[in-house]
Amino acid sequence: MPHRPRLALPGGARIAVYVVVNVEDWDFWKPIVRQYVPSPQAVPVVPDVQNWAWHEYGLRVGFWRILKALSERGLKASAPINARLCESYEPVARAMLDSGWEFVGHGVVQGAMHAVPDQREAIQSSMRILRDFAGLAPKGWLGPGMAETGETLDLLAEAGFGYVCDWAMDEHPVEMTTDHGPVVAIPYSLETGDLPMMVAHHHESEVWLRRLRDQFDRLYAEGETQPRIMSLSVHPYIMGVPHRIGYFEQALDHFARHDGVWFANAGDIHDWYRGAGLG
Repeated sequence: MPHRPRLALPGGARIAVYVVVNVEDWDFWKPIVRQYVPSPQAVPVVPDVQNWAWHEYGLRVGFWRILKALSERGLKASAPINARLCESYEPVARAMLDSGWEFVGHGVVQGAMHAVPDQREAIQSSMRILRDFAGLAPKGWLGPGMAETGETLDLLAEAGFGYVCDWAMDEHPVEMTTDHGPVVAIPYSLETGDLPMMVAHHHESEVWLRRLRDQFDRLYAEGETQPRIMSLSVHPYIMGVPHRIGYFEQALDHFARHDGVWFANAGDIHDWYRGAGLG
């Protein structure tokens, strides 16, 4: 980082912030994607009703709180979406489209790419389904669980995806080489996501908000000499619940109180990076 030329974000911004709303479709008849409550006596169960219903609540209720919070502030999200959701939860997908959110590839159904029988077909189907629904091909991809195999990047480039969010390794975009041309890794703020903080590490909401403010404040200060990029990643079944949504709103309001913040989506950042001749 200290040896790079200074980046120039649009409008002379110090920091680019993009909101990620992960919208997932879980298979009721398969082992659950992730648990919030362990199964009784630690016995794996299918169907896992209480944990599947936790995710279902996010689509029925939590998503709409997050959509309202963003819409009231004039903000749009980048939404990694399981492509099957365009049919199985069409009102959610339609609301995202009508609100101008960016559709981001996220597999067909939620599950690690390592377990997909035909990864090429799953990636290409995701591209096709989202393009047909939205009328515009998605530019980017975030893997389910941010998981990739050794061939995932090549297959994404082959299918036409221009950027990925799986590689949380920098605060600037990084160009990655594939067999089908370069793919840009867009910065992703892994440790501030609601999933690792709330579900994996069991932090309280106040801790999540404080960490977001601390992250933003430091990047904003450093952005005076070298602009930075920060994501805010949430899930409807985690941050869309009544006791957490207010913290999400407070985080957005904290960012908005500062001048020199470019609220973008991941695709905007990719296009800026390419248009500036940086990759």
